[in-house]
Amino acid sequence: MNNYKKSIALFLKRFILIILIYQLTRILFYLINFKLFDSFTFQTFAGGLIFDFAAVSYINIVFLVAHLIPGNFKYTNKYQYILKISFYLINLLFIATNFIDIIYYRFTGRRSTFGMITAKGMEREAIGLIPSFLQEFWYIAVVFIILSILLWKMIPDLNGNLLPNKLAKKDYYIKTALLTIGITLLLILGRGGLQKKPIKIVDGIKYGAITNTPLVLNTPFTIIKTFIKKDDIEKVNYFDSKELKTIYNPIISLRPTTTPNKRNVVILILESFGNENVGRGQTPFLDSLITKSYYFKNGFANGKVSIDAVPSILSSIPSLMNNSFISSSYSVNKINGLPKILKKEGYSTSFFHGAFNGSQNFDQYAKVAGFDQYYGKDQYTGPEAFDGKWGIFDEEFLQFFSSKLSSFQEPFFSSLFTISSHNPYTIPKKYIGKFPKGTTRIQESIAYTDYALRKFFETAKKQKWYKNTLFVISSDHTSSEGDRNTDKTNIGKFRIPILFFDPSNSNLVGINEKNFQQIDIMPSILDYLNIKAEIVSFGKSYKSKDDFVVYYLGGTYHYINDDYYLAFANNQTIGFYKWKEDTLLKNNLMNQNSFKVKEAEKFIKAYIQSFNERVINNQLTL
Repeated sequence: MNNYKKSIALFLKRFILIILIYQLTRILFYLINFKLFDSFTFQTFAGGLIFDFAAVSYINIVFLVAHLIPGNFKYTNKYQYILKISFYLINLLFIATNFIDIIYYRFTGRRSTFGMITAKGMEREAIGLIPSFLQEFWYIAVVFIILSILLWKMIPDLNGNLLPNKLAKKDYYIKTALLTIGITLLLILGRGGLQKKPIKIVDGIKYGAITNTPLVLNTPFTIIKTFIKKDDIEKVNYFDSKELKTIYNPIISLRPTTTPNKRNVVILILESFGNENVGRGQTPFLDSLITKSYYFKNGFANGKVSIDAVPSILSSIPSLMNNSFISSSYSVNKINGLPKILKKEGYSTSFFHGAFNGSQNFDQYAKVAGFDQYYGKDQYTGPEAFDGKWGIFDEEFLQFFSSKLSSFQEPFFSSLFTISSHNPYTIPKKYIGKFPKGTTRIQESIAYTDYALRKFFETAKKQKWYKNTLFVISSDHTSSEGDRNTDKTNIGKFRIPILFFDPSNSNLVGINEKNFQQIDIMPSILDYLNIKAEIVSFGKSYKSKDDFVVYYLGGTYHYINDDYYLAFANNQTIGFYKWKEDTLLKNNLMNQNSFKVKEAEKFIKAYIQSFNERVINNQLTL
C-alpha cells in the first residue's frame, strides 16, 4: 500500500506542475498581448484557474488511471518510464497550443478551436506561417524550448522501494475505490464544478471584461470543447415560430419595378484592409476611389478570419459559432448565394484566389456556392511572381484576373481575394523602399496591394466591359495590428471599408452613414441590379430602412443598431453602449436604459434562433 500512496502523490505532483505551467503561459499570453486586454485582475486569474483545471483534468484522466490502477505491474522501471514520457509528450503538445495562440490570437481575436486547427485547406497555410512566425517571434520558440527542457527535468519520478508486494483482496478494493474517487474528482474539475451544466467556452465572459475572455480561457480547453461538440450551435426556443417571424425574418423578397440591368459584377476582397489601415497614407488609390464611389462609412466585417468573409460576402451567411461556417459540417448545406442566383440570370461565374489551390478550402466552397470556374495559383499564367510563401503577388494576379475577365462572356460575375497583405507581408524585391512603412508591420504590404489595385483599374479601364461593371470592394477582416485605442475595442476589431463603384453611374456616389456589413453585400447587389428574387439572407439591402449589424466572437454575440451596441452572451446582456459617442466603450448603459436593452435583446434572440434553426435544419435556401 506504501507504493500506492507514492503513486497517488506522484500523480498529484505532476498534475499541479501542469497547472502551474498553464498559469505561466497565461501570464506570457498577457505580457505579449497586453495592449489587447484590460488589466489582469484576480478575477481573471481565478476564472483562468477554473478553465485550467478543466482542461488539465480532461487531458490527464487517462494518466490518473495509469497511475492508480490496481496491480504491481506499474511499479516496474519500464512501465514508469513509458508513463513519464507519455505524460510529458501529451501535456507538452497541449501546452504548445497555448504558445501558438500567444501569437496567432493577434490574427484571429479568439482562442483556436478544433475546427480551426483541422480545417481542410489550412494545412498549407499553417506550414507557410511556421517559418515566418519562427523568424519574427523567435523568442516565443526559445521560451517554449526552455520550458520543454525544464518540464522534463521537473516531472517527479516514483522513488524509493518499488519491490512489488502481494496484492491482498482488501487492498484491491481500497485501491479500486480510490481510483474511482480520483476519476470522479477529475470529472468534476473537468466540468468546472458541481453546477447543473459543464462550463463552456462562453462562460469565460463571467470572469472580467469582455475583452479579457480569451485571457481567461486556455487553448487546450477550447480545442477539447470544440472536438467533443464540433458544431457548437444548438436550437434555441426564445419564441414560437409565429412570433419569431414578426421580430426577425431572414427571407428577403426583392420585387423590382424595372427590368434587370445585367451589369457585370466584380467583387474584390482585400486581405486585412481594415479601417486601421485605410486613410493613413498607405492607400492613396483606395482613398481616391472612395470619393468616386458609394461608400459605407460604418462598414463591418462579420468575422475575424478570411474563411468567415467568403460565405458572408457571397452567400449572406455569417459565422455565428466558434467554428467558421466554411470549415464546419454545415459547409455542405444547400446555399443560394450570388453565383447560383446570377447564373440563373445568364451570368458566367468565377472565383479567383492567388494562393495555392486548396488554401483555406476556398476551391471547395466555390463549388458548393455554385461558381462555374475557380482560378488559383495552379491556373495562373503570366510572369514569374511566386511570393515564396502563399502564391502569386497581387500585382501580377490582378493583371491575370483582368485578362481572364476580358475572355469571359458578358454578363459575368467574378470575385477575387488578394493575398499579399497576409502575414508575413512579403512584397516584391523590386518595390522594397518604394512604399511608406507606416506605423505597423503590415502597412507596407497594404501600400503594395493598393498600388496593385491601382494598376488593375488602369488596365480594366481600357477593357470594353469596364463601364458595364459594378465593382464591390470589401476587406475580409481587420488586421491584428491596429495601433489606435479605437482599433482594439469590440467595435474597432470589425470596422472595415465597403464600397460600390459603378463607372457608368454618377448617381452611385456618396457616403452612406448607416451601419453596413458584409452579409448586406449580396442582397444589395441583387437590389442594385433590379433582379427579382426571394432569398434567405441574414443581412439587408442598402435600400432597406434597417440599420443593424450582427457578428460573433468568442462566445459573444455583438449587435449594433443605429447608435447602440449590445454584447450578448450566456442568454443575457453583458454590455450596452452608445458606441458612436463612447468610442472606447467605457460607459456601460446596461442598467440605465432598460427599454432599449430589452428591445435589443429581443432582436438578437430572434436573430440567433432564426440562424441556428436554418443552419441546423439545412434551410438556407427556399
